[in-house]
Amino acid sequence: MRITQQNTDEAVLIELGARLARTRLDRNLTQGQLAAEAGVGRATLERMEAGRSARLPSLIRVLRVLGLLDGLDRLVPESTPSPLELLKLRGKQRRRAAPAKHVEGPDAWTWGDEPTERSP
Repeated sequence: MRITQQNTDEAVLIELGARLARTRLDRNLTQGQLAAEAGVGRATLERMEAGRSARLPSLIRVLRVLGLLDGLDRLVPESTPSPLELLKLRGKQRRRAAPAKHVEGPDAWTWGDEPTERSP
């Protein structure tokens, strides 16, 4: 089933639970093994897979063990600056290099092929 805006909360939870169970089975893990690796109770994992409520930290632990935690980044993407904010930031960016400072004295470095000054 595809999760859309039209699905009820209950339908979404049931689908997510089924996907967690399918992923766990694809990785050949029992509920007890996954629960132990994730540091959650087996009953908690059973509730998740049944589509019932569970605490968010428990879900995060289970997703981490299943290698699915990166999916949360796509689920709730980081907000990006608006185009107006980008323009304001761009105005503060450096636009050109500063002219080189002329160094004289013993610390002056040269290539050695510069013409020498002649004394009058």
